Amino acid sequence: MATLLRVPEVATGSTEAVLSEWLVPENEVFDAGTALAVLETDKAAVEVEAEASAIVLRRLVGRGATVEVGAPIAVLGAAGEDVSALLAELGGSASRAAEPAPEPAAVAPASNGSAPRIFASPLARKLLKEAGIGLEEVTGTGPNGRIVRKDVEVAIARAGTPAPGVPEPAPVVPDPAPARREPEAGTSYTEIPHTRIRRAIASRLTMSKQTVPHFTVRRTARIDALLALRKQLNEVSPARISVNDLIIRAVAVAHTDVPDANVIWTDDALRKYDSVDVGVAIASEKGLVTPVLRGVEKLSPSGVSAQVKAFVAQAGEGKLKQRDLEGGSIAVSNLGMYGVDDFTAIINPPHAAILAVGAGKPGPAVVDGELTVATQLSLVLSVDHRAIDGALAAQWMAALVEALERPLRLVA
Repeated sequence: MATLLRVPEVATGSTEAVLSEWLVPENEVFDAGTALAVLETDKAAVEVEAEASAIVLRRLVGRGATVEVGAPIAVLGAAGEDVSALLAELGGSASRAAEPAPEPAAVAPASNGSAPRIFASPLARKLLKEAGIGLEEVTGTGPNGRIVRKDVEVAIARAGTPAPGVPEPAPVVPDPAPARREPEAGTSYTEIPHTRIRRAIASRLTMSKQTVPHFTVRRTARIDALLALRKQLNEVSPARISVNDLIIRAVAVAHTDVPDANVIWTDDALRKYDSVDVGVAIASEKGLVTPVLRGVEKLSPSGVSAQVKAFVAQAGEGKLKQRDLEGGSIAVSNLGMYGVDDFTAIINPPHAAILAVGAGKPGPAVVDGELTVATQLSLVLSVDHRAIDGALAAQWMAALVEALERPLRLVA
């Protein structure tokens, strides 16, 4: 029986995405788990995978189309299956083209002589109200002619009306080129339009700072033993292990020792996790993403290294899957490779903490009452005070430093 392939919730808080690519042509058999299409979200390009084997009988939207969460984008079924009735229910036809085309008007015939009903998403209605534009002045291009955000942006641009709090239309691919401006008061500059990912980063981190009560805990760890262990591991490891890989592994040890810190805050309860899933901040050419390593407490350092390298490659290609960006209670952000001494990172919701890692540098240290020179690593933990109290955060940082300074537990 034919079924509809609908847009999944591709990112927390997102209401729509751009269908950037179809990966399976019409009338071709595919297996469960096959990537059917790529949706461009505010965070990354996400592949939509098939839940079962079938055939793409009909594409309902084309490349470059903006689609809302839950909207149908294709009809799946068996070879030769008649889908005309299903298409009729959607307001389409059996000959609908795969590429974007004008949709039927989003007007429902009224039987009592009243004005026809115009369909629009809640976000579109809100933005139109703020801009002072009526629904009847906008042509919808969403499913069955529904008015969606991009239609509102077109209407606002046409009317020359600024929309309070509404981001400018985000470019799809490729990103727009920087625009040179004429000098103002003797100053020249170049404007680089915001990408979808950059807008998302700005919105998400602003929300985090405004709504999450941050506090920080700072420690310094001596990592000479860690560096010696790394050297030995790299002599036999199939994958080259970085200091950051060992820090991620040490985070898992700290979470295991202090399980009460392996939590996140939700509106209804404090959610405590059984496994240690750690987000890793990756600055790719497409923007900042934080994919999550699963079950780090069970991984070897080489296993951590291999997974991080895979995420870096996927992030650069825009091939991270949605599940890669979900979950976890803590993230690691490392700027040590750029020579940064220390910094404070902003928590990536819904995580309860983020560890900011600086550069390891030689410096004076007192060891067993004696002054010596040691390689010292600056660590700053930003914490959501709703989920983790100060004493618990301090206990967790002590466990982390212990794991870094006595690193054999990282390979145990």
